[in-house]
Amino acid sequence: MPAVRFAGARYALDEGETVLDGLLRHGVALSHSCKAGVCGSCMLRATSGAVPPKAQTGLKDSWKSRGYFLPCSCVPEEDLELAAPGADFRFSAVITALKALSSDVLLACLSPETTVEFHAGQYVTVERADGLARSYSIASLPGAGTLELHVRRIPGGRMSGWFHDEARVGDRLTVLGPTGECFYVPGREKQPLLLAGTGTGLAPLYGIVRDALAAGHAGPIRLFHGALRHEGLYLMDELRELAGRHAQLEYTPAILRGEPAPGLSVGALDEVILDRVPDVTGWRGFVCGDPALVQQLKKTLFLAGMASREIYADAFIPAAAL
Repeated sequence: MPAVRFAGARYALDEGETVLDGLLRHGVALSHSCKAGVCGSCMLRATSGAVPPKAQTGLKDSWKSRGYFLPCSCVPEEDLELAAPGADFRFSAVITALKALSSDVLLACLSPETTVEFHAGQYVTVERADGLARSYSIASLPGAGTLELHVRRIPGGRMSGWFHDEARVGDRLTVLGPTGECFYVPGREKQPLLLAGTGTGLAPLYGIVRDALAAGHAGPIRLFHGALRHEGLYLMDELRELAGRHAQLEYTPAILRGEPAPGLSVGALDEVILDRVPDVTGWRGFVCGDPALVQQLKKTLFLAGMASREIYADAFIPAAAL
């Protein structure tokens, strides 16, 4: 069976066992969250040995070339020598602002202590001093100098509860990333864009739509934000004001349950989208939210004419343990 060497010790892996599961089984303290190859909080670097391509899915080419990989997705075929991530993946940041966006969504602004390159819509993993880590999408634009995160309070959630109840301006955190492929790429400025998500899936979409507008995107932009009830919606005034300043942008808030109101749609988000835009042939799409929603929206857009290569998505994977 393959083995891994990490921090001066050798650890044997069981057949079919991932590097993360093997290290945890041997009692190695390693940050992790989703255990699904999404959040990046368990990232390690292989200094010797071949890493299976699956374990580097979604990583930047520059990270791949340095041996970075996701241990939770890595079942090695040969021995690996491992090292902790370097400064190009981990950096410190200070909380500079905390502001309520709704009854259960908090805006947390982080100021990196080094220059960080990112695209609006990518995500980072925030790690506390005790090792607890969670991933959040970036809602801010690159030129802002801060990372703006939308943190929804999850009942019993250790990180979200901390942000809402205990975090203070001036607190220092470790940040991993950024990563993710759901962001706007300039070009084809007349191509119609469709953005859809629920809950704090709005965070990356809020960044992407403003990034597209800042880049001079001239084609139609349709932004759909869904929630179970009206109180689950947020940034409505800001988005309506943004749409009022840009003729190509149309913003549609939607709720699954409740009474219709001016400017508010009622129904399942995919049905609301098809009612507004029944044919999306030639469009580019961005979808964000929980995995089931993302899969449904991707299927809906594909069946409505959008090419699969034009659909960009980052699903929100719940942490393995709150």
